[in-house]
Amino acid sequence: MAIGATTAFSSIFAGGIVSSFLSSGCRRSFYTSINLSRTLSSTLYGLKTIHKHHSFIAVNRNLSCESTACADVSTNSSNPTSNNSYPPYGRLLPCPSENGPPRVEHLVVSEGGPVLEYVSKSLNLPSLFVADLIHFGAVFYALVCPDLPPTATPEQIKLFKKYTDPSVLRKRSSIKGKTIREAQKTFRITHTNEFVEAGTYLRVHVHPKRFPRCYEIDWRSRIIAVTENYVVLDKPAGTSVGGTTDNIEESCATFATRAFGLEAPLRTTHQIDNCTEGCVVLARTKEYCSVFHGKIREKKVKKLYFALAAAPIPVGVITHYMRPVNIAPRLVSEDFINGWHLCQLEVLECNKIPWPNNITEKKYSIEDCGWPSKDFAYECKINLLTGRTHQIRVQLAACSAPLVGDSMYMPAVIAEANCPGLNPFGKNKKEYLSDDVKAAAVEEWIACHGKEPTVAIGLQACQISWDDGEHNYEAGSPWWR
Repeated sequence: MAIGATTAFSSIFAGGIVSSFLSSGCRRSFYTSINLSRTLSSTLYGLKTIHKHHSFIAVNRNLSCESTACADVSTNSSNPTSNNSYPPYGRLLPCPSENGPPRVEHLVVSEGGPVLEYVSKSLNLPSLFVADLIHFGAVFYALVCPDLPPTATPEQIKLFKKYTDPSVLRKRSSIKGKTIREAQKTFRITHTNEFVEAGTYLRVHVHPKRFPRCYEIDWRSRIIAVTENYVVLDKPAGTSVGGTTDNIEESCATFATRAFGLEAPLRTTHQIDNCTEGCVVLARTKEYCSVFHGKIREKKVKKLYFALAAAPIPVGVITHYMRPVNIAPRLVSEDFINGWHLCQLEVLECNKIPWPNNITEKKYSIEDCGWPSKDFAYECKINLLTGRTHQIRVQLAACSAPLVGDSMYMPAVIAEANCPGLNPFGKNKKEYLSDDVKAAAVEEWIACHGKEPTVAIGLQACQISWDDGEHNYEAGSPWWR
């Protein structure tokens, strides 16, 4: 039945039923509660992290669009803002120095045609801007849209069932023989003239995450080694290794490919955080990309890091267990929790050094996170034994030694120091009367964390090696030296 959701959405919106449902305060709650994660989990951002700028629209070209996300965005540069405070668009370049708020539009095609034309008219965006979005990889499609949200009214459910009748679906040859999961799978639009038929679902990341540092870097100077199979790059902080869901243009792989004049694009073999600098291996062929992935699975790849911590860390192996939730901030516990992922790192050495001066911090956009003592920092050499997202950052924070400039985890450490027991998984954790009380404490603890750093933190992937040291590469000096 869900395979006909597209037709249902088109008919519901075109008939004005949802327009009336979305009036006043109901509009935002409807938009924010749409849950696409079940069918689009591999490609769609978690809605609850960016819900304020999402909307789900079945577009009819004769339908007046009143939602805040479907703005009247003018191409007239004399118009400073649109009626919903979105600025007018020209092109995606030059790159803005600051990332704007996320904005993602979910559309259902009511009339087949070229994707560029349809998105441009539906969202009232300039054609050149939509062309840039497609070039950035910020536009996706699926043959059929996701299901109705759980907040749908009985009337909406009735209409949904009516317009997902098999007799309606049989008219779409493109979905014949496909399962619901197959029909709802999203793919990136790669050409501006790509044809989209009526009923197609489109996801448009109108405000892709930007990486202005890509345009400031001398990329040839960041190349450590080039072989027949791979390139080793000294990744700058403030850049993405292989791009994001909505931006595959502004990435290390893309810019390194161009800098070295390679014909085939470099491929990502592993990741380090955007705010981390250091060694990254990019494969030159699809075959070697698979080979390197195999080495990682077989634990033949060794990674060493320099971490600049705000407090000393004892030498030795540190073990935590990470909550299996794929959103930031990551939470860890010293105690074993069933289902949580093992995290281990080995601190090889820890040396007391002066805290970076103001000039250095300003040069590398290091954020002041309110750490009370800035006389000394502690440079630690770390052997990463397991590879979890944010692992070094969250494990050192759990040891009350957050990384310098880590605006996500340092505020939480400060909060715990001021109010011991605030961390429900920390050394001073409390006993909770019920699961509901603990769940509320976890949410409160998450709220103590800050935002993701803009550019750099005190972390460098200083060395990478594999095949028992047969291949061994080192990055340059970290930014704080």
